[in-house]
Amino acid sequence: MDDEELHRGRWLALRRRGPWEYATRVRGRCAVVIVAVTQSDELVLIEQYRPAVDARCLELPAGLVGDQEDPDEALELAAARELEEETGFRPARVERLTTGPASAGLSDESLTLVRATGLTRVGPGGGDAHEDITVHLVPRAELRSFVAARESAGVVIDLKLWAGLYFASP
Repeated sequence: MDDEELHRGRWLALRRRGPWEYATRVRGRCAVVIVAVTQSDELVLIEQYRPAVDARCLELPAGLVGDQEDPDEALELAAARELEEETGFRPARVERLTTGPASAGLSDESLTLVRATGLTRVGPGGGDAHEDITVHLVPRAELRSFVAARESAGVVIDLKLWAGLYFASP
């Protein structure tokens, strides 16, 4: 069955396949979601404002693959690049964990969860010039109470955070 493009923006396109409408990315092949745990057993999280939900969100670091100069960028390189940009941590190793759809009823976007290990702090993080990212280092033993406190403060919790916690132990 052929797809019909209904609208194209700078970052997303709205398409129709039969009666079903869905979103697709215009730039970047897929996204990587990074599970990073420090030597001190802290999960590296980020918090940033997300216009789609009009709220700050607590998330795992993540980013698009192939949205920069190299459309054939390797997942592992994209993950390392995004982790350093968003959090200031450079990983020694990046391991693919699992891949699946972000929201199968809404988008064709694919997510790959990766684990980043051997972290070295090389900068403050915070994202690029268009981002305002707060980095949180949360001991895994305190994660539930930390998340509950952020949620009580009005922060939206990205469900991928809980999926990442499943993979936080090697």
